[in-house]
This record gives sequence, C-alpha cells and structure tokens, in this order.
Amino acid sequence: MPVVRFVSEGQEAQEIQATAGDNLRFKAMESGVDMYKFIDKLMNCGGYGQCGTCVVEVVEGVDNLSPRTPVEDRKLRRKPANYRLACQALVNGPVTVRPKP
Repeated sequence: MPVVRFVSEGQEAQEIQATAGDNLRFKAMESGVDMYKFIDKLMNCGGYGQCGTCVVEVVEGVDNLSPRTPVEDRKLRRKPANYRLACQALVNGPVTVRPKP
C-alpha cells in the first residue's frame, strides 16, 4: 500500500495509507488534511478540476502519481512541473506532497 506524506511548514508531517489508484484529494480530505486556503474552502469545485484551488507541490515521488491531465496542463501552465491538482492525481506509489504551496 502506498504511503502519502503531507508536509506543511510549521507542522508535523502527516502520513496516510492509500490504495493504488486512490485520488489524492479524496484521501487528503478523508484524513483531515487542510487542502484549501481561506476562501477556497467555500468556493471550490468539489474535485472536478474546474477551479484549480487544490494545488499541491510534489516534493518526492512525482513518478508515483498518474500523468498530468489536459485540465492540469491548462490550469497549471505557469506553475512548475512538480505542481499538481490533487483532484486529478491518482496515487500509484509512495509520494510526499506540500498542500497550498
């Protein structure tokens, strides 16, 4: 089972178990990881890739996520290659991510 590690500045890292193919956003929300900035908690698309507010920085294991989707390519065109939309990323192996980069 892949381990997803969430790291945030000033907070202890949180590790969760995932099954191969699990949606990154869903696992984070299920485990209580704070994925959104202030207003985005109320104004997000619910995981359909339309708003671009669930951005995470992949610190380690970028190859252990599904490939970037065309939606991500459009929403993240000015962001580094290791930025992903959590709602579009499927976990296939161990990965370390930083929410709200």
